Amino acid sequence: MNMNLVVDAGNTRIKAALFQNEQLVNKFIVHSPDQLKIEIEKYQLENVMISSVNHSQEDFSFILVSKKIFFLTQSLPLPITNGYGTPSTLGLDRLAAACGAFSLFPTRNCLVVDAGTCINYEFINDKGVYLGGAISPGIEMRYKAMHTFTARLPLITSLDDVNMLGTTTEECMQSGVVNGVISEVNGIIDWYREKHPSIVVLICGGNAPFFENRLKPTIFAAPDLVLMGLNRILRYNASF
Repeated sequence: MNMNLVVDAGNTRIKAALFQNEQLVNKFIVHSPDQLKIEIEKYQLENVMISSVNHSQEDFSFILVSKKIFFLTQSLPLPITNGYGTPSTLGLDRLAAACGAFSLFPTRNCLVVDAGTCINYEFINDKGVYLGGAISPGIEMRYKAMHTFTARLPLITSLDDVNMLGTTTEECMQSGVVNGVISEVNGIIDWYREKHPSIVVLICGGNAPFFENRLKPTIFAAPDLVLMGLNRILRYNASF
């Protein structure tokens, strides 16, 4: 059975998925192209889409396809309209997340909250136009910044809930980061909902599970949104 492969190669790990049309069939998380080669060698691949932050095209030369292989760039044709002011600077993960939201809700205003190293907010309107959003420091980045840029504050990594009123230095740092970031995300969601009452809010990214039960209701969890977006871009380009 021929399938399409999408690859999201980030700074520390590679996420890949096999799709049959729009159905996600299998997913892999590996740490190198060589490991990905082992995972996919038993599959017959039809088309492939690769989005890579720090790997070259040559690193994936082992991938053999029966039809086409694409490498995602800001200039590749998209199933959405890119209305970003500086499209050449738009991160590929942000672009893929926007396309993933469009593939799920093509006639709705959508806000994507991608909670990873940074917290990215992406707005796609009900006409399929990506208009931008916001980029904010993620949870771990906030902890590291306080430790790095001060002389005495410790490095904290905890994601546990903490009281708003901290009674120790560590609790105060946790309160500022954890309660602060939750308030930020809820506040941004409220801003978009006020302007677009029927907006669909989707959350993805490595820290999405932390946020899922801490945000206001009716948030759509979509852990594979970037992979789904890459598949949507792949299918759009493979049809030409």
